Amino acid sequence: MQNAARPAQAAPMTEAEKSARVELAAAYRIFDLLGWTELIFNHITVRVPGPELRFLINPFGLQYREVTASSLVLIDIEGNPVRETEWPVNRAGFVIHSAIHGAVKNAHCVMHTHTTTGMAVACLKAGLSPDNFYGAMLHGRVAYHDFEGITVEPGEKERLIRDLGDKPAMILRNHGLLAWGPSVPEAFLMLWTLQRACDVQIAASRAGDPNPIRPEVFEQTVRESGPAEKRTCEDAFAALQRRIDALDPSYRS
Repeated sequence: MQNAARPAQAAPMTEAEKSARVELAAAYRIFDLLGWTELIFNHITVRVPGPELRFLINPFGLQYREVTASSLVLIDIEGNPVRETEWPVNRAGFVIHSAIHGAVKNAHCVMHTHTTTGMAVACLKAGLSPDNFYGAMLHGRVAYHDFEGITVEPGEKERLIRDLGDKPAMILRNHGLLAWGPSVPEAFLMLWTLQRACDVQIAASRAGDPNPIRPEVFEQTVRESGPAEKRTCEDAFAALQRRIDALDPSYRS
């Protein structure tokens, strides 16, 4: 289930990596604030700018509320730590995230969750309904990938990427939610929209028959809502980061 941490050749830490560490650690604390956690499981990864394909991942064993900028593990595309670390890397997280980082040029950040309503929608044969405000925003923008068991087999990468296509979000059937973006804020707002769509869909299903949205409305809704402006994504993420800073700024260490 995991790659054991092992000695690795030290690499100088750039300013770009330091900045990426703080932003990613903030994302983990924001997920904890929102309740998007699953004990020590699931991952948010960020590619570190530079000539080599390296990305940061959470140390396997810490809860999201414990993650700090310095505790994040820098790994290469094969899942090997670039520097020595006391923490292992979860192989299931590495396989999913490395597939997208390696194949999608603009995938700076990849996020994956096992929220209750997200998994509930992932278990539905029809998948995500477009018949709510947030679902309509995602009409035609969500990919699907069939469940193949615990994601540890390298061969699944090719099928995952094939199914993802050019979509910025994916529902892993019977599993959970995934989103990627060219920045942490953009990936976050995409996942937040998908999560809200799932929340509303499950709540509405308990209340009665859904009121369908007219098909001709989807084009306008998608056009006006996405892809979201980068500034909007940054402002939404920054607002939550300010809240985290007020509660506990230790993630920055």
